[in-house]
Amino acid sequence: MDLITSTPSFGSIVDSLEDGKPQINRNSSVFHPSVWGDHFLSYSHDQIKLDLWTKQVEELKEEVKRMLSISKGSKQEIDLIDVLQRLGVAYHFEKEINEALHQIFESHTYATDNDLFVVALRFRLLRQHGFNVSSDVFNKFKDEHGKFNAALISDMRGLLSLYEAAHLSTQGEDVLDEAISFTREHLKSGINNPDCVLLAIQIEHALELPLCRSLPRLEHRYYISIYQQEKERNDLLLELAMLDFNLLQSLHQRELKDLTKWWKDMDLIGNLPFARDRIVELYFIWSNAVYFEPQYSRARIINAKIISFISVIDDIYDVHGTIEELRIFTDAIDRWDFEAIDLLPKYIKVCYLALLNTVREIEEELVVEGNSYRVQYLKEAIKGITRAYLAEAEWLNKGYVPLFNEHLTVSLISCGYPLATITSFVGMGEIATKEAFDWASRRPKPVVDASIIGRLQDDIVGYKFEQERAHVASTIDSYVKEHGATEQEACDKLREMIMIAWKGINQACLEFPVSPTLLMRIVNLAVVIEVLYQYEDGYTFSEGKTKERITSLFVDPIPV
Repeated sequence: MDLITSTPSFGSIVDSLEDGKPQINRNSSVFHPSVWGDHFLSYSHDQIKLDLWTKQVEELKEEVKRMLSISKGSKQEIDLIDVLQRLGVAYHFEKEINEALHQIFESHTYATDNDLFVVALRFRLLRQHGFNVSSDVFNKFKDEHGKFNAALISDMRGLLSLYEAAHLSTQGEDVLDEAISFTREHLKSGINNPDCVLLAIQIEHALELPLCRSLPRLEHRYYISIYQQEKERNDLLLELAMLDFNLLQSLHQRELKDLTKWWKDMDLIGNLPFARDRIVELYFIWSNAVYFEPQYSRARIINAKIISFISVIDDIYDVHGTIEELRIFTDAIDRWDFEAIDLLPKYIKVCYLALLNTVREIEEELVVEGNSYRVQYLKEAIKGITRAYLAEAEWLNKGYVPLFNEHLTVSLISCGYPLATITSFVGMGEIATKEAFDWASRRPKPVVDASIIGRLQDDIVGYKFEQERAHVASTIDSYVKEHGATEQEACDKLREMIMIAWKGINQACLEFPVSPTLLMRIVNLAVVIEVLYQYEDGYTFSEGKTKERITSLFVDPIPV
């Protein structure tokens, strides 16, 4: 029986919660407190300035459209499209860019050029937009022995372009795998090139993470700083990028203000002090990184709210709950009604009630537009992840190390990507159809591939920390036990699986199993983990690089 629509307020129920049970010794939290506190609550904006910037952006957009129409069919056109994408303003010109790339693809001009930089750039842009251009275009740059020509070594700009293009490979494209090895080896010599410092900076940046595996918004901020130093830059494009960045930042700050207020008013962390207090980081990682464009504002808010509960629930299962409590909690989530609250311990009641109320509020909002059906998919995804959390808790309780594939059956759900896919669709427009939710809920291959990247990258980077916490066996432990392998051999295997999963995602972007607009959410979720775990677990330990990145996107505007 669903009593959601007739329940008393959150505060009145929490005030009356009493367990009357003996106290249990709990693990204390090992997580640092929020590094942001009330920072975004103090946000205010200058509406006059924002209105002026908006007017300027609209005028500059018209100029760019004119530039795109004039450059049709030229090499300048492909350069212009690349710069627009890197500066973060291409979303304003999706129609014009798609038409231009379609014309390039149909004309086969990408196959006749002998300039490595141009060929690789065209290849990358076409593949990024779903055009299945053949990797055979790079065979012309090989010698009679089937190796890339040694003469290419001096062409650092061309090598960098090839390096970026090659990471869009699919399974069996040996020429692109060879290109990655060839370019990586020789690009390293360009890092300390005193004759071209700006290119050297870009090479070093790309070798850390290729463009297609970097968070778009971080890359936009980075490239604006690079483009400012380019001698042949177009100042009109630079001005558009800087103004647009600041306008979007203002919107994102308002969203963070609303989310921070919602989070503090709910006071989950006050009631559950063992959990990670990370609402700003959640917004950065799971909302803004998935879609930064203004039309997805509501989707970002919904996404952040749901994932904030999943983070807290994860910590309940991970560091605080007894196995008996977790079994009861999982059953309550399965039932999804307020009658189940009486069975829960006090601290879980607080989380459970807040979750049900928040999902109800989302449902009420969606009812108005006829999309309330989406909430059922969301509920099922939450049920799925809590069942996976319980399975892992049972392993830990028994001291059990599962076989590798048995582990993946559970941990590819507990990593959160099947849920995050559904959640990312909930607040989107009509393009997120019921058929799209049906597709995503079946955990299709792109979602599995993104889950593999998320799960295994997490395990590789977080292995030592989890060992110290005597946490549930990771996929590394399972592989070591099953195959008699060393930890290094297990990590090498996991990295190989991550590489194959990326090829699968690249293939999906050429086959369109679902709308490209929806598929890009899954791609961005895969990208998130590459960036988040680039140096360490940047969510759990967010005081360093993660804080720096958040500051660059949501605190510091670009001087204009």
